[in-house]
Amino acid sequence: MAKRVTGPEIEKLIQLLAKVPGLGPRSARRAALHLIKKKDQLLGPLSNAMGEAYDKVKICSRCGNVDTVDPCTVCTDERRDQSVIIVVEDVSDLWALERAAALNAAYHVLGGTLSPLDGVGPDDLNIRGLIERVSAGGIRELIIAVNATVEGQTTAHYITDQLSGLDVKITRLAHGVPVGGELDYLDEGTLTAALRARTVI
Repeated sequence: MAKRVTGPEIEKLIQLLAKVPGLGPRSARRAALHLIKKKDQLLGPLSNAMGEAYDKVKICSRCGNVDTVDPCTVCTDERRDQSVIIVVEDVSDLWALERAAALNAAYHVLGGTLSPLDGVGPDDLNIRGLIERVSAGGIRELIIAVNATVEGQTTAHYITDQLSGLDVKITRLAHGVPVGGELDYLDEGTLTAALRARTVI
């Protein structure tokens, strides 16, 4: 049994850091040690920032994004084309698309994907809110930008079925060869998707 070399407060810090995605027990120990060594420059400001975030962060009631205001900054941005909604699984996907700056549209965060094996059904996701947004009118296109997994595709099909009959164009992200990708290194599923989604030059 390993001996404890720190007090319970530091052990608690390490245990909490280890729960952050991408940090295991060893990485958490290194991060904790670095924060402690830089107590005034990092640990104090980080503690204050986390306290502020805890007090002020809200989930947008319209799209599901996280922000300090509700509706969020994305939903209230008048420069965005609010008639186009990009549907994503998680807030991290929204942030990734925003970094790409490919389309200045609105978003809708589902909060996951349908997964009967894990007990995740339509009522566990923000699908009802999406249907209400589209049913209210003013939406001309819905871009389903979910992951190319079985659960993602199941979710995309479910949403498409739920919106059938409504006057809205439904599209989804193309799947296939990544920019800079070499065919020899791609799996068969990616190559098949790329061939089916081929475009005219």
